[in-house]
Amino acid sequence: MSHAQRLKQRIEDEIVSGELALGARLDENQLATRFGVSRTPIREALLQLAVTGLVQTKPRRGAIVSAPEPHLLLAMFETMAEIEAACGRLAARRFTPDDATALQDALSGCRAAMAKADAEAYYAENYVFHTVVYRASHNAFLADQALSLHRRLAPYRRLQLRVRQRLPQSLAEHEAIVAAIVAGDASQAAEALRNHVLVQGDRFTDLVAGLRAPNAA
Repeated sequence: MSHAQRLKQRIEDEIVSGELALGARLDENQLATRFGVSRTPIREALLQLAVTGLVQTKPRRGAIVSAPEPHLLLAMFETMAEIEAACGRLAARRFTPDDATALQDALSGCRAAMAKADAEAYYAENYVFHTVVYRASHNAFLADQALSLHRRLAPYRRLQLRVRQRLPQSLAEHEAIVAAIVAGDASQAAEALRNHVLVQGDRFTDLVAGLRAPNAA
């Protein structure tokens, strides 16, 4: 991870946690002083955050904490759901014994984090779980595309884990995904992953509300 990427993650953490509220100005000089770096990696970090929609540059105001328009966020999750469904479908057809072991290990990591009700730890294990599914597809190009979009949606996937009862629900969905893959049920694996990733109804409303609420907890 580059210096700019580490800074991007730290700023992202503060936005998602609510320490940096919606509309807060992100002054490059102040951030550089605070983190003890030059303005260059700060500028790079803000550019990376702009790609996710968490930061927006406005005339005379510079960079501010922002949030993507709901229709764009929904479109990104719809695309991610279809890509992950494709990964699940191929994984069910192509998984190896090593892939099955890796899936069970990743599932165990998620289960341990959920037992502690630790959303941040669960998110880290969730990332591992999904990358294992991508690899099990044995389609390097598809896996690369899935990982790229997963990273772009990372702050929003983290935020939705804070919704009440989302952790046990997510774990149950992970268990269904693994069961379908190791059973070789390609259609069920695809459907389980699609439904797992797609945010709609109350889940999507809660996600947008969390993004737009100042000092969200």
